[in-house]
Amino acid sequence: MNNLENVSRSVSRPTLMRLPGYLNYLKLRQKDELVNISATKIASDLKLNHVQVRKDLASISSGGRPKTGYDIKELISDISTFLGYDNVNEAILVGAGKLGKTLLSYDGFSDYGLNILAAFDTDKNLIGNTINGKPIFSLEKLKDVCKRLNLRIGIITVPAAKAQKICNLLIDSGILAIWNFAPVHLHIPDNIILQNENMAASLAILANQLSERIQRKI
Repeated sequence: MNNLENVSRSVSRPTLMRLPGYLNYLKLRQKDELVNISATKIASDLKLNHVQVRKDLASISSGGRPKTGYDIKELISDISTFLGYDNVNEAILVGAGKLGKTLLSYDGFSDYGLNILAAFDTDKNLIGNTINGKPIFSLEKLKDVCKRLNLRIGIITVPAAKAQKICNLLIDSGILAIWNFAPVHLHIPDNIILQNENMAASLAILANQLSERIQRKI
């Protein structure tokens, strides 16, 4: 049974960011052979506001029932479908250095509907090699591969100084969504989707929060 027919396909960004957490939690509870669960129980276990959790789930599933809550199997299916995890999105990666190799070696992306087909680089020592079964091609072949396979997702793992040039090349090759790991602000057209993963910023926040926590204990 698909519970998505009568729910909105648009949710807020904060809700979207919380959905993977709900999904991981539900999969763990499913392993405990739990059949039904309430939004209140989810909120309690995840230390979240129960009203917010109830709103989040209602925005992507109509499967909640009074007293019995949600069927866990159906709710997992609804969240996975909403997030697109049941559809495979194929992507390419540019920059087969240390970070690029790490991403290519990670098999867990398939659980989230992402399949990195290949990588591209300018290093002749890397071109022609494979990492985790993913071939590394010359950057010169990027546009042809993207156009031929009708790819829409590009991952940037090059140094900051090269990121904008690679971004422009990806867009020119038909890429519509970019996952950027380079620590730099990219200039993109309005029709391009950009997700930045700024590890330096995340580390700064972590270090600052740790410093504040330590100061409070002094």
